[in-house]
Amino acid sequence: MSASSPQEVTQLLVAWSNGDRVALDRLMPLVYGELHRLAHHYMTRERPVHSLQTTALVNEAYLRLLDQRRVHWKNRAHFFGIAAHLMRRILVDDARNRGRAKRGGNALRISFDEGATVAQGCAAELIALDDALLELAAIDARRSQVVELRFFGGLSVAETAEVLGISPNTVVRDWNMAKAWLYRAVMGNE
Repeated sequence: MSASSPQEVTQLLVAWSNGDRVALDRLMPLVYGELHRLAHHYMTRERPVHSLQTTALVNEAYLRLLDQRRVHWKNRAHFFGIAAHLMRRILVDDARNRGRAKRGGNALRISFDEGATVAQGCAAELIALDDALLELAAIDARRSQVVELRFFGGLSVAETAEVLGISPNTVVRDWNMAKAWLYRAVMGNE
């Protein structure tokens, strides 16, 4: 993103929201690197042999971003906040689908692969975290958004504050409270 300013990205996002397809064509090369960084951040938390690679996650998120027709983009941070949410959904959906495939089907299991156990554990942890985050969202939507942007999106405190329109101090407070709440929620389920 060093070659473009946040204002340029914001202007292109607004133009795209207003139906300008040329703006979208100019926007994507400017944000691709940051989308790739976000995806890489997500993938570092996944098992090493994950079925999705970073580039595939970026591409899937890109396709879903293109479907965001009713979004009126506010700024660069708003865009990356939604991108982070979409990437989280893609990974959680993938984890849930892998869990269904392991439980179902007529496949006969011959051997027990230790790698599959670790992978299933990672998927189960991601699903448990997602479930707890959905619970938190029902109680306190803003704290849930702070976790999503900071943990899943890799946004800084300042970027998270910008996306949510709150102060950095509030982000830090919400982040600390949400982490404690999520820890209790996830550990209480084990």
